[in-house]
Amino acid sequence: MPLPRTRRATIITAAALGIVVLTAGALVAPPSPRLSMDATGDPELISAARPLLEAAGSLNRASVVMVDGGTVSMAHFGAADDAEYEIGSITKTMTAALLADAIDRGEVREDTPVGELLPLGDAPVADVTLGELASHRAGLPTVPGDIGALLATYGFTFLGTDPYRYDTEDLLDAVSAEELAGRGTYSYSNMGVSLLGQALAEVAETTYSELLQSRVLDPLGMTATTAPTRVADLGPSAPRGVTAGGRRVDAWTLGSYAPSGSIRSTPADMATWAAALLEERAPGMAALDPRWPVDEGLTIGYGWHVSEIDGTTITWHNGGTGGFASMLALDRESGRAAIVLHDTATSVDAVAVQLLGLQGGGSR
Repeated sequence: MPLPRTRRATIITAAALGIVVLTAGALVAPPSPRLSMDATGDPELISAARPLLEAAGSLNRASVVMVDGGTVSMAHFGAADDAEYEIGSITKTMTAALLADAIDRGEVREDTPVGELLPLGDAPVADVTLGELASHRAGLPTVPGDIGALLATYGFTFLGTDPYRYDTEDLLDAVSAEELAGRGTYSYSNMGVSLLGQALAEVAETTYSELLQSRVLDPLGMTATTAPTRVADLGPSAPRGVTAGGRRVDAWTLGSYAPSGSIRSTPADMATWAAALLEERAPGMAALDPRWPVDEGLTIGYGWHVSEIDGTTITWHNGGTGGFASMLALDRESGRAAIVLHDTATSVDAVAVQLLGLQGGGSR
């Protein structure tokens, strides 16, 4: 899940201040993290994963999961099966499942305008459909382009705080103020998927976290997975990640943006999620079907990206928060999946793809 991006004019206004603070921060920057040497799990997977993780850059604690048919293998570096990670935007795959499941239940349609479900008045976004929100084609930015979003980004950059501190009213006000740009064209938007998740919760007369629990987590037995929306929702020992430069940052709970990236999970639970997807017994399986073209060789369904890599179709989503990064890649035809989780904000997209025996790995 990328950090909030702001409009060019706003960034230019603050550029001078940013240069000063970044220069000062560089003088006291902590050392970059290194991959833990404490490795446990499947010996072959440890051997295969270690060089790929080390090549990825600055890492610390990491877990790798391979699902192959009915076999699950794990390799941990400074971690264990029950280690807790922020999975970032892999959360969107579960929000997408909630949409497909709600369609199956007859609660909504792909073409249901979001304004039928949430109080958006006559704002341009009211006419946007749930399918457009799920596929990043609504014309919404990733976060508001106002001074508040800029300050939130600076708060993370220099203080390590969660930059997504918006309640539902904030989210509705923000989307209502947006003039849609490029509607119908793919443009990755945390705002759009967050609005989708809140709309689905409204239909079900519950909260996003409770909806996720009842329709995805409980049916699959994912007992260690949660979707916090407040710091108070975190356990007393909830781990905090680090930046690629080694700086410890706050946990991200994201408030009303939870549907786009707040889930915290474990390697064991993520193995359960991947296995359910491969075996086509997860709720809302239609979310994985590719529906709209993005680029050459890349399409999108509800949330899920589908790429052709070395002649193999990979269905995937990555994730990133201030201090964590993750990747889930499915080879549905062969019944195999690779999952990489770690507590440093360094991309591991290519690691997961290469563990599937492919040489690609470029992703969004």
